[in-house]
This record gives sequence, C-alpha cells and structure tokens, in this order.
Amino acid sequence: QVQLVESGGGLVQAGGSLRLSCAVSGRTFTVHAMGWFRQAPAKEREFVATISRSGGSTDYADSVKGRFTISRDNAKNTVYLQMNSLKSEDTAVYYCAGDGTYISNVYYSRRAPTYDYWGQGTQVTVSS
Repeated sequence: QVQLVESGGGLVQAGGSLRLSCAVSGRTFTVHAMGWFRQAPAKEREFVATISRSGGSTDYADSVKGRFTISRDNAKNTVYLQMNSLKSEDTAVYYCAGDGTYISNVYYSRRAPTYDYWGQGTQVTVSS
C-alpha cells in the first residue's frame, strides 16, 4: 500500500510563488519515478513535471519550463514542485503521482498511464 499526500496549495497573486510537497508513505521503496499533473476546470488533466528515482533527470511541460522546478528528497520520501512567476492559467488542482515499476534510476515519464499511485490533489489558485 502506498499513499501520496499533497500539500502547499493555496491562493496567490500573479507573479507570486508557491511550493507544493508530496509526501509518500507506506511501501515507499516501490515508488520510483514521480510526476506532477494538473487539471483545470472543464479541462483534461495535463502533465506538468516529472523526475527520475535518482532525482538527476527531470522533464517539464513547455508551459512551465523555466518557471517550475521539480525536486525530491528520497530520505524524506517527499517530492516538491517549486512554482515561480505564477500566472492565472496555472490555476488548477495539482496532483502528485508515483510510478510503481522500476525501469532505471534515470527513467521518468510524461504519461499519466505510467503512474500507479495518485494523491488526492491540492488546489492552486492564481489571481490576476
């Protein structure tokens, strides 16, 4: 059993920053690559960022590249998403996801079906 719990969401003005956290508990050794996704009202869930098990490889959606940074602390079983220069279009529920299949320490994925475990989501609202 694996649980993912996001925190750190909230209301922020455009141009501001937030840091999301995703705490992994349970059988943490079965969680490898991690990702962040988001879903805005009336829109489909979309990829935001992903990080390999080692933390050395990352990838971002074009819409957040240069503004968001994904990182992880394996000792704390936590993944972070630092979000800077926030825009109103970043408003969404943000979900943390974990991949239960080990490929390699540098493997990551943009594809939602890759991920076996999902958090409940945390709301991020950016006011303009």
